[in-house]
Amino acid sequence: MKVIRVQNQVEGGQVAFNLLKEAMADGAKTLGLATGSTPLAFYKEVVASDLDFTDMTSINLDEYVGLAKEHDQSYDYFMRDNLFNAKPFKENFLPNGLASDLDAEVKAYDGVIAEHPIDFQILGIGRNGHIGFNEPGTSFEMTTHVVDLQESTIEANSRFFASREDVPKQAISMGIASIMKSKTIILMAFGKEKAHAIKEMITGPVTEDLPASVLQKHDNVIVIVDQEAASELESL
Repeated sequence: MKVIRVQNQVEGGQVAFNLLKEAMADGAKTLGLATGSTPLAFYKEVVASDLDFTDMTSINLDEYVGLAKEHDQSYDYFMRDNLFNAKPFKENFLPNGLASDLDAEVKAYDGVIAEHPIDFQILGIGRNGHIGFNEPGTSFEMTTHVVDLQESTIEANSRFFASREDVPKQAISMGIASIMKSKTIILMAFGKEKAHAIKEMITGPVTEDLPASVLQKHDNVIVIVDQEAASELESL
C-alpha cells in the first residue's frame, strides 16, 4: 500500500488524474468510479483534460435504493453532472435503485463486473471505514448486495438532502470481493474526520469491523491523503 501525501484536495485530484493517465496509457479500459465529495477534484481534472473516454467503460460502486435517475441526489445524476455529460464513455453502468426485483438487479450487476474487469478503481472511505456502501461487519467475501445503511452513514449523507428523513435507508453496493478484483485501487481521503479511519485502514488489523482494512491484502493500492487525513499516521 503506497501512501501519497498532498497539501489539499485539489492536489489530490491532480495526482489521481496523473495516475489515471498512466493507467490508460498502459491499456486500462474499465474504470470503477465513486461518488460523493471526495473524487470531485479528480473529476474536474478529467473534465478539463483532453483525454478521450469514448472507448472506455465505467462501473460505479453504488446507488441509492428508491431514487430515480433524475433525482438530483441519485448517483446516476451525480455522475452525469460531474463527468459523463462532459466526457462521454462507450458504456456507463450504475445499479438501478428503482429495480422491482432487487435480488435480480444484484445478480445482474455481478454479471456486469464479471464481463468488464475493473482496471482502475476510485474509492473514498467513510468515517467508519466503509468503502462503497460496505458497512462495518460486511463479509469480505460479499459481492454486489443490498445494504441497510448505518446511522452514521445516513447522518453523513443528510447534508445533501432537505431533511434527514429524506435520506435513503438502503443502497445497492458493489461488494468487497468485487472491489478487491480491481487491478489498481486509488483511495482518496481529505479532512480530519477521515484521519482515524485512514490510520486503522493502513496500520490496524485486517478486520470486517473496518471494511477498508482489507485493502492491506491487495497488491496495488495507492492512498492519496491530505495533511489532516494523514494526521494520525506515523511517518510512512
